[in-house]
Amino acid sequence: MNSRRRLAVYGVPGALAIVLLAAAFLRPGGDGVEAAVPAVDAKTGRICRALAHDLPDTVAGLKRRATDPSSPLTAAWGDPAVVLRCGVPRPAEMNSASAVGANLKGVGWMLGSRVVDGHHLCTTTLRVIYVEVSVPARYGDVSALEGLAAAVRKNVPEGISDQS
Repeated sequence: MNSRRRLAVYGVPGALAIVLLAAAFLRPGGDGVEAAVPAVDAKTGRICRALAHDLPDTVAGLKRRATDPSSPLTAAWGDPAVVLRCGVPRPAEMNSASAVGANLKGVGWMLGSRVVDGHHLCTTTLRVIYVEVSVPARYGDVSALEGLAAAVRKNVPEGISDQS
């Protein structure tokens, strides 16, 4: 068998098998909760990494889960997951007179008037960066936000964000 024919018979299928095998092993996470990672500046990244270090293992009785992709800017608990994203842009809804806010254990939140895919999106207020928490509507309360309050108070300074 000449070398061209050998390459066609063995080389191409072999190379394809290697590529498919590598793709299966190099896939990001796979078991984690999908969470879009915000694009942040250096200051926001430092604050978010500090927050990530102090996030609890459980929130509202829900155990911590991996996120996909893995990032110190995201965290998740439970199934369906409560998802935290640190360093998100300021939501336009904060300009609305109908926005509902609450102070929960020393942290101001714009409560989940926005519902996306069955999740209420809640965002910190009066902090130098924004932290968004997506709470599945079926949980129906703010205990997840209360469970995150200590870590937010400790790591995300109060103030007015210059993020837009």
